[in-house]
Amino acid sequence: MKKWLVRIGLGVFALLAIAIISFVIYAQFDNGPSAVLTENVDLSAIDRDEEGLIFQPESPNGKGIILYQGAKVKKEAYAYLGQSLSEEGFVVSIPQLPLNFGILGSRKADAVIEEHPEVEEWFLGGHSLGGVAASFYAEDPSPKLAGLYFLGAYPAGDFSASDLPMLSIYGELDGLSTVEDIEESRKLFPDDSVLVEIEGGNHAQFGLYGEQKGDNTAEITPLEQQDQVVEILTQWIKEN
Repeated sequence: MKKWLVRIGLGVFALLAIAIISFVIYAQFDNGPSAVLTENVDLSAIDRDEEGLIFQPESPNGKGIILYQGAKVKKEAYAYLGQSLSEEGFVVSIPQLPLNFGILGSRKADAVIEEHPEVEEWFLGGHSLGGVAASFYAEDPSPKLAGLYFLGAYPAGDFSASDLPMLSIYGELDGLSTVEDIEESRKLFPDDSVLVEIEGGNHAQFGLYGEQKGDNTAEITPLEQQDQVVEILTQWIKEN
């Protein structure tokens, strides 16, 4: 009997080890920056701090933005957003998350906030699964967290009773976080939250890493969608 228990235990351990190894291998195949991004951003000139990519504005406004990347998407794929938002006066951090999975590093914002004490208020959000990770953090946030935003994403929990300002930007043609999904998630947001649809936008163009399986074809260019994100996010932060 003991031999069978040992064999079962070893079998379970072996299956668990295989699952972990398979996940790690799977996570290595990430979506990197697209040609559109490398044509518009000099990746070699981007500053890096202990947490990841950091974009410092020439005229800081005292506010910071943290962006969690989508699952299996390299942080550099959001460099155009980081660069453009820093030009609006924000300190922008795109941290390196474990294996490029936001849910494995949802508390990363703490380290970013600690590393940049000069920033008075932070706005945290993310794309796709990165938005879910941001909502995990917002359940027990730093006092400096001033708002939560989502790009083609929605919170994992119920924030309807929260007094935290929240923003959802979603694409009309998003094939992964569909308009129906966003509308269904509306009950998870506070009543005064802002939800903005980007006409002709899809899921992948919230980053610049090319096409994504399961997504729909966008009717606007990647940069048009990104520029709208910058405009909407900037205006929302100014109003909060």
